[in-house]
Amino acid sequence: MPPNAKIALHAHVELTPLSFLARSSNAYGDRVAVSSADDGRAFTYSEFANRVVKFASALRTAGISNGDRVALLSMNRPEVLEAHFGVPLARASLVAINYRLTSDEILYILRHSGSKLFFFERELFGVVEPILTKIKSCTAIAISSILHPPRHYPSIKEYDEFLESAVKKIPSFEIQDENSLIAIDYTSGTTGQPKGVMYSHRGAYLNALSDIMTSGMTSDSVYLWTLPMFHCNGWCYTWAVVGAGSKSITISKVDPVKVWNIIESEGVTHLCAAPTVLVTLASHAASKNIALKKKLKVFTGGAPPAPKVIENMEKLGVEVTHLYGMTETYGPNTLCEWRSEWDGLSLVERCAIKARQGIPHLNAQETKVVDLSMKEVPHDGMTMGEIVMKGNTVMLGYFKDKTLTERSFRAGWFHSGDLAVVHPEGYIEIRDRSKDIIVTGGEKVSSVEVEKVLYSHPSVLEAAVVAVPDDKWGEVPKAFVTLRPGKSLTAKELSDFCREKLAHFKCPKHFEFGELPKTSTGKVMKFILREKEWKGLASRVA
Repeated sequence: MPPNAKIALHAHVELTPLSFLARSSNAYGDRVAVSSADDGRAFTYSEFANRVVKFASALRTAGISNGDRVALLSMNRPEVLEAHFGVPLARASLVAINYRLTSDEILYILRHSGSKLFFFERELFGVVEPILTKIKSCTAIAISSILHPPRHYPSIKEYDEFLESAVKKIPSFEIQDENSLIAIDYTSGTTGQPKGVMYSHRGAYLNALSDIMTSGMTSDSVYLWTLPMFHCNGWCYTWAVVGAGSKSITISKVDPVKVWNIIESEGVTHLCAAPTVLVTLASHAASKNIALKKKLKVFTGGAPPAPKVIENMEKLGVEVTHLYGMTETYGPNTLCEWRSEWDGLSLVERCAIKARQGIPHLNAQETKVVDLSMKEVPHDGMTMGEIVMKGNTVMLGYFKDKTLTERSFRAGWFHSGDLAVVHPEGYIEIRDRSKDIIVTGGEKVSSVEVEKVLYSHPSVLEAAVVAVPDDKWGEVPKAFVTLRPGKSLTAKELSDFCREKLAHFKCPKHFEFGELPKTSTGKVMKFILREKEWKGLASRVA
Protein backbone atom coordinates (compact mmCIF):
# COMPACT_ATOMS: atom_id res chain seq x y z
CA MET A 1 0.00 0.00 0.00
CA PRO A 2 1.40 3.47 -0.85
CA PRO A 3 2.66 5.33 2.27
CA ASN A 4 0.15 8.17 1.85
CA ALA A 5 -2.86 5.96 1.13
CA LYS A 6 -5.90 6.78 3.28
CA ILE A 7 -7.52 3.85 5.06
CA ALA A 8 -11.30 3.82 4.99
CA LEU A 9 -12.59 3.50 8.56
CA HIS A 10 -16.05 2.13 7.87
CA ALA A 11 -16.98 1.69 11.54
CA HIS A 12 -15.36 4.91 12.71
CA VAL A 13 -17.38 7.18 15.03
CA GLU A 14 -16.40 10.77 15.78
CA LEU A 15 -15.68 11.56 19.43
CA THR A 16 -18.27 13.58 21.36
CA PRO A 17 -19.46 13.79 25.00
CA LEU A 18 -22.97 13.16 23.66
CA SER A 19 -22.05 9.48 23.60
CA PHE A 20 -21.71 9.61 27.42
CA LEU A 21 -25.38 10.45 27.81
CA ALA A 22 -26.45 7.77 25.34
CA ARG A 23 -24.51 5.16 27.30
CA SER A 24 -25.49 6.21 30.83
CA SER A 25 -29.19 6.63 30.04
CA ASN A 26 -29.14 3.09 28.66
CA ALA A 27 -27.14 1.56 31.52
CA TYR A 28 -28.42 3.57 34.49
CA GLY A 29 -31.81 4.80 33.35
CA ASP A 30 -33.49 4.21 36.72
CA ARG A 31 -30.76 5.92 38.78
CA VAL A 32 -30.73 9.61 39.70
CA ALA A 33 -28.66 11.63 37.26
CA VAL A 34 -29.07 15.05 38.85
CA SER A 35 -30.83 16.56 41.85
CA SER A 36 -31.07 20.13 43.11
CA ALA A 37 -30.14 20.91 46.69
CA ASP A 38 -31.98 24.22 46.29
CA ASP A 39 -35.47 23.08 45.36
CA GLY A 40 -35.42 19.28 45.76
CA ARG A 41 -36.05 18.39 42.11
CA ALA A 42 -34.45 15.17 40.87
CA PHE A 43 -34.28 13.42 37.50
CA THR A 44 -33.27 9.85 36.70
CA TYR A 45 -30.95 9.26 33.78
CA SER A 46 -33.94 8.30 31.63
CA GLU A 47 -35.78 11.48 32.60
CA PHE A 48 -32.65 13.58 32.18
CA ALA A 49 -32.00 12.17 28.70
CA ASN A 50 -35.63 12.80 27.70
CA ARG A 51 -35.39 16.42 28.85
CA VAL A 52 -32.12 16.86 26.93
CA VAL A 53 -33.67 15.45 23.75
CA LYS A 54 -36.73 17.69 24.23
CA PHE A 55 -34.49 20.72 24.77
CA ALA A 56 -32.49 19.97 21.62
CA SER A 57 -35.71 19.51 19.65
CA ALA A 58 -37.05 22.82 20.97
CA LEU A 59 -33.84 24.54 19.91
CA ARG A 60 -34.17 23.18 16.38
CA THR A 61 -37.85 24.16 16.37
CA ALA A 62 -36.83 27.70 17.37
CA GLY A 63 -34.59 27.93 14.33
CA ILE A 64 -31.25 26.93 15.79
CA SER A 65 -29.19 25.25 13.09
CA ASN A 66 -25.72 23.75 12.75
CA GLY A 67 -22.99 26.05 14.05
CA ASP A 68 -25.26 28.55 15.82
CA ARG A 69 -24.50 29.74 19.34
CA VAL A 70 -26.79 29.49 22.36
CA ALA A 71 -25.95 31.52 25.49
CA LEU A 72 -26.73 30.66 29.09
CA LEU A 73 -26.48 32.75 32.26
CA SER A 74 -27.29 30.76 35.36
CA MET A 75 -25.97 29.51 38.64
CA ASN A 76 -25.61 25.76 39.10
CA ARG A 77 -28.93 24.01 38.54
CA PRO A 78 -30.16 20.95 36.57
CA GLU A 79 -31.00 23.08 33.50
CA VAL A 80 -27.33 24.05 33.12
CA LEU A 81 -26.33 20.39 33.01
CA GLU A 82 -29.10 19.80 30.46
CA ALA A 83 -27.74 22.60 28.29
CA HIS A 84 -24.31 20.99 28.14
CA PHE A 85 -25.89 18.11 26.25
CA GLY A 86 -28.97 19.67 24.67
CA VAL A 87 -27.19 22.52 22.90
CA PRO A 88 -24.54 20.33 21.19
CA LEU A 89 -27.22 17.72 20.44
CA ALA A 90 -28.95 20.47 18.45
CA ARG A 91 -25.60 20.95 16.66
CA ALA A 92 -25.06 24.37 18.24
CA SER A 93 -22.31 25.68 20.52
CA LEU A 94 -22.95 26.50 24.18
CA VAL A 95 -21.83 29.87 25.51
CA ALA A 96 -22.02 29.55 29.31
CA ILE A 97 -21.53 33.01 30.78
CA ASN A 98 -20.01 33.98 34.13
CA TYR A 99 -22.97 35.20 36.20
CA ARG A 100 -20.74 37.61 38.17
CA LEU A 101 -20.06 39.77 35.12
CA THR A 102 -21.55 43.21 34.61
CA SER A 103 -24.46 43.89 32.26
CA ASP A 104 -22.13 45.47 29.71
CA GLU A 105 -19.76 42.48 29.77
CA ILE A 106 -22.67 40.08 29.28
CA LEU A 107 -23.95 42.22 26.41
CA TYR A 108 -20.49 42.17 24.81
CA ILE A 109 -20.36 38.35 24.98
CA LEU A 110 -23.85 37.98 23.51
CA ARG A 111 -22.95 40.26 20.62
CA HIS A 112 -19.42 38.93 20.06
CA SER A 113 -20.55 35.30 20.11
CA GLY A 114 -23.52 36.08 17.86
CA SER A 115 -25.78 34.01 20.12
CA LYS A 116 -29.31 33.57 18.78
CA LEU A 117 -30.93 32.45 22.03
CA PHE A 118 -30.15 33.62 25.55
CA PHE A 119 -31.34 31.59 28.55
CA PHE A 120 -31.05 33.36 31.90
CA GLU A 121 -31.97 32.51 35.47
CA ARG A 122 -34.71 34.65 37.00
CA GLU A 123 -32.61 35.36 40.09
CA LEU A 124 -30.15 37.15 37.79
CA PHE A 125 -32.83 39.38 36.28
CA GLY A 126 -31.22 42.48 37.82
CA VAL A 127 -28.10 42.17 35.65
CA VAL A 128 -30.08 41.09 32.57
CA GLU A 129 -32.84 43.75 32.59
CA PRO A 130 -30.59 46.67 31.49
CA ILE A 131 -29.60 44.86 28.28
CA LEU A 132 -32.89 43.22 27.24
CA THR A 133 -33.74 46.02 24.82
CA LYS A 134 -30.21 45.91 23.35
CA ILE A 135 -30.18 42.26 22.25
CA LYS A 136 -32.83 42.40 19.56
CA SER A 137 -31.12 39.72 17.44
CA CYS A 138 -30.99 37.37 20.44
CA THR A 139 -34.19 35.97 21.96
CA ALA A 140 -34.20 35.87 25.78
CA ILE A 141 -35.81 32.95 27.64
CA ALA A 142 -36.13 32.85 31.42
CA ILE A 143 -35.39 29.88 33.68
CA SER A 144 -37.72 30.17 36.66
CA SER A 145 -38.08 27.98 39.73
CA ILE A 146 -40.10 27.57 42.89
CA LEU A 147 -37.62 29.88 44.58
CA HIS A 148 -37.71 32.45 41.77
CA PRO A 149 -41.09 32.36 39.98
CA PRO A 150 -41.83 34.38 36.83
CA ARG A 151 -41.94 38.14 37.33
CA HIS A 152 -41.43 41.23 35.18
CA TYR A 153 -41.40 41.04 31.41
CA PRO A 154 -44.31 38.56 31.21
CA SER A 155 -43.82 38.42 27.42
CA ILE A 156 -40.52 36.55 27.86
CA LYS A 157 -40.97 32.83 27.27
CA GLU A 158 -40.25 30.47 30.17
CA TYR A 159 -37.85 27.53 29.92
CA ASP A 160 -40.51 24.89 30.59
CA GLU A 161 -42.79 26.57 28.06
CA PHE A 162 -39.90 26.53 25.59
CA LEU A 163 -39.45 22.76 26.10
CA GLU A 164 -43.11 22.18 25.24
CA SER A 165 -42.60 23.92 21.88
CA ALA A 166 -40.45 21.02 20.65
CA VAL A 167 -41.70 19.45 17.43
CA LYS A 168 -38.66 19.03 15.19
CA LYS A 169 -36.76 15.76 15.23
CA ILE A 170 -33.26 16.08 16.65
CA PRO A 171 -30.14 14.97 14.80
CA SER A 172 -28.48 11.69 15.79
CA PHE A 173 -26.31 11.43 18.92
CA GLU A 174 -23.45 10.82 16.49
CA ILE A 175 -21.80 13.87 14.93
CA GLN A 176 -20.15 14.43 11.55
CA ASP A 177 -17.03 16.30 12.70
CA GLU A 178 -15.43 15.83 16.14
CA ASN A 179 -13.42 19.03 15.62
CA SER A 180 -16.56 21.15 15.34
CA LEU A 181 -17.37 23.59 18.14
CA ILE A 182 -19.14 22.28 21.23
CA ALA A 183 -18.68 25.40 23.35
CA ILE A 184 -17.17 28.87 23.52
CA ASP A 185 -15.93 29.85 26.98
CA TYR A 186 -15.26 33.52 27.59
CA THR A 187 -12.39 34.40 29.90
CA SER A 188 -12.89 36.93 32.66
CA GLY A 189 -11.54 39.86 30.66
CA THR A 190 -9.23 41.17 33.40
CA THR A 191 -6.85 42.50 30.74
CA GLY A 192 -9.46 43.84 28.32
CA GLN A 193 -12.62 42.51 26.72
CA PRO A 194 -13.45 38.84 27.41
CA LYS A 195 -11.87 36.40 24.94
CA GLY A 196 -13.88 33.53 23.46
CA VAL A 197 -12.04 30.22 23.90
CA MET A 198 -13.20 27.61 21.39
CA TYR A 199 -13.75 24.00 22.51
CA SER A 200 -14.25 21.05 20.16
CA HIS A 201 -16.31 17.89 20.69
CA ARG A 202 -13.08 15.88 20.55
CA GLY A 203 -11.26 17.99 23.14
CA ALA A 204 -14.25 17.99 25.50
CA TYR A 205 -14.60 14.20 25.17
CA LEU A 206 -10.91 13.56 25.89
CA ASN A 207 -10.66 15.99 28.80
CA ALA A 208 -13.84 14.60 30.36
CA LEU A 209 -12.46 11.08 29.93
CA SER A 210 -9.33 12.16 31.81
CA ASP A 211 -11.54 13.64 34.55
CA ILE A 212 -13.22 10.25 34.98
CA MET A 213 -9.90 8.42 35.14
CA THR A 214 -8.28 10.97 37.45
CA SER A 215 -11.21 11.15 39.86
CA GLY A 216 -12.06 7.47 39.90
CA MET A 217 -15.76 8.30 39.58
CA THR A 218 -18.14 5.40 38.98
CA SER A 219 -21.89 4.88 38.78
CA ASP A 220 -21.92 4.77 42.59
CA SER A 221 -20.24 8.18 42.97
CA VAL A 222 -22.01 11.33 44.15
CA TYR A 223 -20.62 14.62 42.81
CA LEU A 224 -21.43 17.97 44.47
CA TRP A 225 -21.36 21.04 42.22
CA THR A 226 -19.38 23.54 44.32
CA LEU A 227 -17.58 24.57 41.12
CA PRO A 228 -19.55 26.89 38.78
CA MET A 229 -20.57 24.99 35.64
CA PHE A 230 -19.81 28.02 33.48
CA HIS A 231 -16.11 27.83 34.43
CA CYS A 232 -14.41 25.82 31.65
CA ASN A 233 -17.73 23.96 31.43
CA GLY A 234 -17.21 22.89 35.02
CA TRP A 235 -13.63 21.78 34.16
CA CYS A 236 -15.41 19.37 31.76
CA TYR A 237 -16.97 17.56 34.75
CA THR A 238 -20.38 18.49 33.29
CA TRP A 239 -19.69 15.77 30.74
CA ALA A 240 -17.49 13.56 32.93
CA VAL A 241 -20.04 12.99 35.69
CA VAL A 242 -22.59 11.82 33.13
CA GLY A 243 -19.95 9.69 31.42
CA ALA A 244 -19.26 7.90 34.70
CA GLY A 245 -22.99 7.45 35.36
CA SER A 246 -22.56 9.31 38.66
CA LYS A 247 -25.15 11.37 40.52
CA SER A 248 -24.85 15.16 40.33
CA ILE A 249 -26.10 17.42 43.10
CA THR A 250 -26.40 21.08 42.13
CA ILE A 251 -26.08 23.92 44.60
CA SER A 252 -26.43 27.53 43.48
CA LYS A 253 -24.31 29.15 46.18
CA VAL A 254 -21.41 27.76 48.19
CA ASP A 255 -22.29 28.10 51.84
CA PRO A 256 -19.95 26.02 54.06
CA VAL A 257 -22.75 25.03 56.44
CA LYS A 258 -24.95 23.80 53.59
CA VAL A 259 -22.06 22.14 51.78
CA TRP A 260 -21.02 20.05 54.80
CA ASN A 261 -24.66 19.12 55.48
CA ILE A 262 -25.07 17.91 51.90
CA ILE A 263 -21.78 15.99 52.04
CA GLU A 264 -23.01 14.11 55.10
CA SER A 265 -26.67 13.63 54.17
CA GLU A 266 -26.12 12.71 50.50
CA GLY A 267 -22.91 10.72 50.88
CA VAL A 268 -20.95 12.99 48.57
CA THR A 269 -17.80 11.31 47.25
CA HIS A 270 -16.37 13.95 44.89
CA LEU A 271 -16.25 17.71 44.43
CA CYS A 272 -14.09 20.34 42.73
CA ALA A 273 -13.28 23.75 44.19
CA ALA A 274 -10.80 26.59 44.05
CA PRO A 275 -8.32 26.86 46.96
CA THR A 276 -10.25 29.78 48.46
CA VAL A 277 -13.35 27.60 48.73
CA LEU A 278 -11.29 24.95 50.53
CA VAL A 279 -10.15 27.62 52.96
CA THR A 280 -13.75 28.41 53.97
CA LEU A 281 -14.75 24.73 54.12
CA ALA A 282 -11.77 23.77 56.28
CA SER A 283 -12.24 26.75 58.58
CA HIS A 284 -15.90 25.90 59.19
CA ALA A 285 -15.18 22.20 59.67
CA ALA A 286 -12.46 22.96 62.20
CA SER A 287 -14.72 25.29 64.17
CA LYS A 288 -17.51 22.68 64.33
CA ASN A 289 -15.28 19.62 64.81
CA ILE A 290 -16.72 18.00 61.69
CA ALA A 291 -15.53 14.45 61.11
CA LEU A 292 -16.09 12.71 57.79
CA LYS A 293 -17.86 9.36 57.88
CA LYS A 294 -17.19 8.56 54.22
CA LYS A 295 -14.19 9.08 51.96
CA LEU A 296 -14.32 12.39 50.11
CA LYS A 297 -12.14 13.20 47.10
CA VAL A 298 -11.58 16.88 46.45
CA PHE A 299 -9.96 18.30 43.32
CA THR A 300 -8.60 21.82 43.55
CA GLY A 301 -7.24 24.23 40.97
CA GLY A 302 -7.76 27.63 39.41
CA ALA A 303 -4.90 29.07 41.49
CA PRO A 304 -1.82 27.54 43.12
CA PRO A 305 -2.95 26.25 46.55
CA ALA A 306 -0.65 26.82 49.50
CA PRO A 307 0.48 23.56 51.15
CA LYS A 308 -1.25 24.69 54.36
CA VAL A 309 -4.62 24.86 52.57
CA ILE A 310 -4.21 21.25 51.45
CA GLU A 311 -2.99 20.21 54.91
CA ASN A 312 -6.07 21.66 56.61
CA MET A 313 -8.35 19.62 54.33
CA GLU A 314 -6.32 16.43 54.68
CA LYS A 315 -6.55 16.70 58.48
CA LEU A 316 -10.31 16.29 58.03
CA GLY A 317 -9.79 13.03 56.20
CA VAL A 318 -10.26 14.58 52.75
CA GLU A 319 -8.12 13.28 49.88
CA VAL A 320 -6.97 16.34 47.93
CA THR A 321 -5.69 16.19 44.35
CA HIS A 322 -4.23 19.30 42.78
CA LEU A 323 -5.16 20.00 39.14
CA TYR A 324 -3.68 22.69 36.93
CA GLY A 325 -4.93 24.21 33.72
CA MET A 326 -6.78 27.19 32.33
CA THR A 327 -9.74 28.06 30.17
CA GLU A 328 -7.57 27.51 27.10
CA THR A 329 -6.91 23.87 28.10
CA TYR A 330 -10.52 22.85 28.85
CA GLY A 331 -9.71 23.26 32.55
CA PRO A 332 -7.43 20.52 33.99
CA ASN A 333 -4.26 19.90 31.98
CA THR A 334 -1.95 18.44 34.63
CA LEU A 335 -2.41 16.77 38.00
CA CYS A 336 -0.17 16.04 40.94
CA GLU A 337 -0.19 12.28 40.42
CA TRP A 338 0.58 10.60 43.73
CA ARG A 339 3.48 8.16 44.06
CA SER A 340 3.51 5.40 46.69
CA GLU A 341 7.07 6.20 47.78
CA TRP A 342 5.75 9.45 49.25
CA ASP A 343 3.32 7.68 51.59
CA GLY A 344 5.85 7.54 54.43
CA LEU A 345 6.48 11.28 54.46
CA SER A 346 5.06 13.54 57.14
CA LEU A 347 1.74 15.30 56.49
CA VAL A 348 3.54 18.63 55.95
CA GLU A 349 5.95 17.05 53.45
CA ARG A 350 3.14 15.28 51.60
CA CYS A 351 1.11 18.47 51.31
CA ALA A 352 4.13 20.40 50.00
CA ILE A 353 4.32 17.86 47.16
CA LYS A 354 0.56 17.96 46.58
CA ALA A 355 0.81 21.73 46.04
CA ARG A 356 2.81 21.08 42.86
CA GLN A 357 1.08 21.16 39.50
CA GLY A 358 2.46 17.72 38.60
CA ILE A 359 2.44 16.04 35.20
CA PRO A 360 0.09 16.06 32.17
CA HIS A 361 -3.05 13.98 32.49
CA LEU A 362 -3.41 11.00 30.19
CA ASN A 363 -4.97 12.90 27.26
CA ALA A 364 -3.00 16.14 27.58
CA GLN A 365 -0.24 15.02 25.18
CA GLU A 366 2.65 17.43 25.85
CA THR A 367 3.34 20.00 28.55
CA LYS A 368 6.76 21.39 29.34
CA VAL A 369 8.58 24.36 30.89
CA VAL A 370 10.81 26.33 28.52
CA ASP A 371 13.12 29.33 28.44
CA LEU A 372 12.86 32.24 26.00
CA SER A 373 14.50 30.18 23.23
CA MET A 374 11.89 27.39 23.73
CA LYS A 375 14.56 25.13 25.23
CA GLU A 376 13.28 22.96 28.09
CA VAL A 377 14.63 24.09 31.48
CA PRO A 378 16.70 21.71 33.65
CA HIS A 379 14.72 19.52 36.04
CA ASP A 380 16.43 20.98 39.08
CA GLY A 381 13.49 22.53 40.95
CA MET A 382 15.17 25.93 40.62
CA THR A 383 15.35 27.13 37.02
CA MET A 384 12.20 29.00 36.02
CA GLY A 385 10.57 28.99 32.62
CA GLU A 386 7.15 29.32 31.02
CA ILE A 387 4.65 26.45 30.88
CA VAL A 388 3.67 25.63 27.29
CA MET A 389 1.26 22.96 26.02
CA LYS A 390 0.12 21.25 22.85
CA GLY A 391 -2.38 18.49 22.13
CA ASN A 392 -6.04 17.63 21.68
CA THR A 393 -7.08 19.23 24.96
CA VAL A 394 -5.75 22.66 24.03
CA MET A 395 -8.30 25.11 22.60
CA LEU A 396 -8.92 25.48 18.89
CA GLY A 397 -8.20 29.20 19.24
CA TYR A 398 -9.89 32.48 20.20
CA PHE A 399 -13.26 33.12 18.55
CA LYS A 400 -13.02 35.87 15.92
CA ASP A 401 -9.45 36.76 16.93
CA LYS A 402 -6.88 35.31 14.54
CA THR A 403 -4.12 37.69 15.65
CA LEU A 404 -4.34 36.76 19.34
CA THR A 405 -4.62 33.07 18.43
CA GLU A 406 -1.43 33.17 16.39
CA ARG A 407 0.40 35.10 19.12
CA SER A 408 -0.68 32.59 21.78
CA PHE A 409 0.50 29.61 19.71
CA ARG A 410 4.04 30.78 19.03
CA ALA A 411 6.36 28.04 17.77
CA GLY A 412 3.46 25.58 17.67
CA TRP A 413 2.85 25.60 21.43
CA PHE A 414 0.21 27.35 23.53
CA HIS A 415 1.93 29.80 25.88
CA SER A 416 0.31 29.88 29.32
CA GLY A 417 2.05 32.89 30.84
CA ASP A 418 2.66 30.81 33.99
CA LEU A 419 6.22 30.62 35.28
CA ALA A 420 7.32 27.36 36.85
CA VAL A 421 10.20 25.07 37.78
CA VAL A 422 10.46 21.33 37.15
CA HIS A 423 11.48 18.97 39.95
CA PRO A 424 13.85 16.02 39.34
CA GLU A 425 10.95 13.54 39.07
CA GLY A 426 9.43 15.69 36.30
CA TYR A 427 6.69 17.42 38.33
CA ILE A 428 5.94 21.05 37.50
CA GLU A 429 5.58 23.64 40.26
CA ILE A 430 4.25 27.11 39.46
CA ARG A 431 6.21 29.96 40.92
CA ASP A 432 4.06 32.77 39.52
CA ARG A 433 2.16 34.29 36.67
CA SER A 434 4.56 36.26 34.49
CA LYS A 435 2.64 39.43 35.35
CA ASP A 436 2.79 38.67 39.09
CA ILE A 437 6.57 38.32 39.44
CA ILE A 438 7.91 41.15 41.63
CA VAL A 439 11.20 42.75 40.64
CA THR A 440 12.67 44.56 43.63
CA GLY A 441 16.09 46.15 43.26
CA GLY A 442 16.81 43.85 40.33
CA GLU A 443 15.92 40.70 42.31
CA LYS A 444 12.94 38.58 41.24
CA VAL A 445 10.46 37.56 43.93
CA SER A 446 7.75 34.92 43.49
CA SER A 447 4.49 36.11 45.04
CA VAL A 448 3.40 32.46 45.36
CA GLU A 449 6.47 31.64 47.46
CA VAL A 450 5.73 34.52 49.85
CA GLU A 451 2.04 33.57 50.03
CA LYS A 452 2.93 30.01 51.04
CA VAL A 453 4.82 31.39 54.05
CA LEU A 454 1.95 33.70 55.01
CA TYR A 455 -0.54 30.81 54.83
CA SER A 456 1.62 28.83 57.25
CA HIS A 457 0.96 31.35 60.04
CA PRO A 458 -1.78 29.94 62.32
CA SER A 459 -3.70 33.24 62.39
CA VAL A 460 -3.80 33.75 58.61
CA LEU A 461 -6.86 32.58 56.68
CA GLU A 462 -6.01 33.97 53.23
CA ALA A 463 -3.21 36.01 51.68
CA ALA A 464 -2.25 37.66 48.41
CA VAL A 465 1.03 39.38 47.55
CA VAL A 466 1.52 41.98 44.81
CA ALA A 467 4.15 44.51 43.77
CA VAL A 468 3.70 48.08 44.98
CA PRO A 469 5.78 51.15 44.05
CA ASP A 470 8.87 52.04 46.06
CA ASP A 471 11.11 55.09 45.58
CA LYS A 472 14.32 53.18 46.32
CA TRP A 473 13.73 49.67 44.95
CA GLY A 474 11.28 50.42 42.14
CA GLU A 475 8.76 47.98 43.58
CA VAL A 476 8.48 45.85 46.70
CA PRO A 477 6.13 43.10 47.92
CA LYS A 478 2.96 44.04 49.77
CA ALA A 479 0.80 41.46 51.53
CA PHE A 480 -2.99 41.63 51.73
CA VAL A 481 -4.12 39.36 54.53
CA THR A 482 -7.42 38.02 55.87
CA LEU A 483 -7.19 36.76 59.44
CA ARG A 484 -9.02 33.77 60.87
CA PRO A 485 -12.14 34.61 62.90
CA GLY A 486 -11.25 35.67 66.41
CA LYS A 487 -7.53 36.06 65.65
CA SER A 488 -5.46 39.23 65.88
CA LEU A 489 -2.08 39.97 64.36
CA THR A 490 0.03 43.06 63.80
CA ALA A 491 2.05 43.91 60.71
CA LYS A 492 5.22 43.77 62.83
CA GLU A 493 4.45 40.27 64.09
CA LEU A 494 3.73 38.99 60.58
CA SER A 495 6.82 40.70 59.19
CA ASP A 496 9.02 39.05 61.83
CA PHE A 497 7.42 35.69 61.01
CA CYS A 498 8.26 36.10 57.30
CA ARG A 499 11.83 37.22 57.99
CA GLU A 500 12.45 33.97 59.87
CA LYS A 501 11.49 31.94 56.79
CA LEU A 502 12.42 34.05 53.76
CA ALA A 503 15.34 36.03 52.42
CA HIS A 504 14.73 39.56 53.66
CA PHE A 505 14.36 41.08 50.18
CA LYS A 506 11.44 38.68 49.58
CA CYS A 507 9.55 39.72 52.71
CA PRO A 508 6.57 42.06 52.34
CA LYS A 509 7.45 45.64 53.18
CA HIS A 510 3.79 46.53 53.71
CA PHE A 511 0.76 44.71 55.11
CA GLU A 512 -2.95 45.38 54.79
CA PHE A 513 -5.62 43.38 56.64
CA GLY A 514 -9.12 42.76 55.32
CA GLU A 515 -11.20 40.80 52.81
CA LEU A 516 -9.68 39.90 49.44
CA PRO A 517 -11.48 40.65 46.16
CA LYS A 518 -12.31 37.42 44.30
CA THR A 519 -13.84 36.20 41.09
CA SER A 520 -16.92 33.98 41.11
CA THR A 521 -14.62 30.95 40.79
CA GLY A 522 -12.69 31.86 43.92
CA LYS A 523 -9.56 33.37 42.37
CA VAL A 524 -8.11 36.39 44.16
CA MET A 525 -8.24 39.34 41.78
CA LYS A 526 -4.68 40.56 42.20
CA PHE A 527 -5.11 43.06 39.40
CA ILE A 528 -7.55 45.02 41.58
CA LEU A 529 -5.07 45.10 44.45
CA ARG A 530 -2.27 46.08 42.06
CA GLU A 531 -4.23 48.79 40.26
CA LYS A 532 -5.20 50.38 43.58
CA GLU A 533 -1.54 50.66 44.59
CA TRP A 534 -0.28 51.94 41.22
CA LYS A 535 -3.14 54.30 40.41
CA GLY A 536 -1.82 57.60 39.03
CA LEU A 537 1.79 56.37 39.03
CA ALA A 538 4.12 55.30 36.26
CA SER A 539 3.95 51.77 34.92
CA ARG A 540 5.44 48.93 36.90
CA VAL A 541 9.11 48.14 36.64
CA ALA A 542 9.57 45.59 33.81
